[in-house]
Amino acid sequence: MPSLNELINHHTKIMNLLLLAFAPVVVVILYVYYKDKYDKEPKGLLLANFLMGAVVSIIITTIIYYGLDIVLPLKDKFSVPQQFVKAFLVVGLTEEFSKYIIIRFFAQPQRAFDEPFDGIMYAVMVSMGFAATENVLYVIEGGYITGILRAFTAVPAHATFGILMGYFMGKAKFSNKRIQLNLLGLLLAVTFHGFYDFFLFIDFIPGIWVGAFISLILGIILSHKAIKTHQKNSQFKPNDS
Repeated sequence: MPSLNELINHHTKIMNLLLLAFAPVVVVILYVYYKDKYDKEPKGLLLANFLMGAVVSIIITTIIYYGLDIVLPLKDKFSVPQQFVKAFLVVGLTEEFSKYIIIRFFAQPQRAFDEPFDGIMYAVMVSMGFAATENVLYVIEGGYITGILRAFTAVPAHATFGILMGYFMGKAKFSNKRIQLNLLGLLLAVTFHGFYDFFLFIDFIPGIWVGAFISLILGIILSHKAIKTHQKNSQFKPNDS
C-alpha cells in the first residue's frame, strides 16, 4: 500500500501535468481573444464552444475512428500510401469535421456571431477544447517531455487549423456563397492537418519530420494574416477620424 508521501507526490505530479497540458491552450485562447479587438464575444458562449470541442467533438471523432478502422484498416506503419490516407482521411478529415459541425451548426447561427472575425474566435474555442482533451490524454501518459513538445507543436497546430477554418467560416455567414466558403474552410483545415500529421507518421524516412514544422510555420504565417485581415475589415472598427 502506497505511503502518504507517495500519494501526495503522485497527486502533485498529476496536477503539474494537467497544468502543463492546459497552459498552451489557455495561452492560445487569450491571444486570439485579445486579437478580437472591436466586439468581444460573450464569455458564456465561448466557454460553451470550448466544452463542446472538448467533449462532443472528441466523441464524434472516436466514433468515426472506430468505424473507419473496421471498413478501412491501415495496419502497415511503414507504408507511405497507407500513412497518407491515415493522415488526411482518418485523422485530418475526421478531427476537423468533428470541429466543423459544431462551428457550423452551433456557433455560426448565434446572434453574437455578427462579424467575420467571430468565425476565427469560435473556431479557436472549439479547436482548443479538442486540443485540451487530446493534450491531457497524451501528457498524462507521456509525461513532462511530451507536454513541453506538444506545447510548441500539436497545440499551436490545432490553433492554426481552427483559425484557417474560422477565417472562411466567418466570411461565409455574411456571404451568398455560404456553402462554398464553409467547405473551403474545412478543406483548408484538413489539408494543413493532413500534411502536418503525414510528415510525422512517416518518420521512418530520415529527416522527413521537418516537413511537419514547415507546414506548421506556414500555417502560423497564414493564420496571422487571416487575423489581421478580419481585424482590418471589422465593421466595429472605430473610424480613424
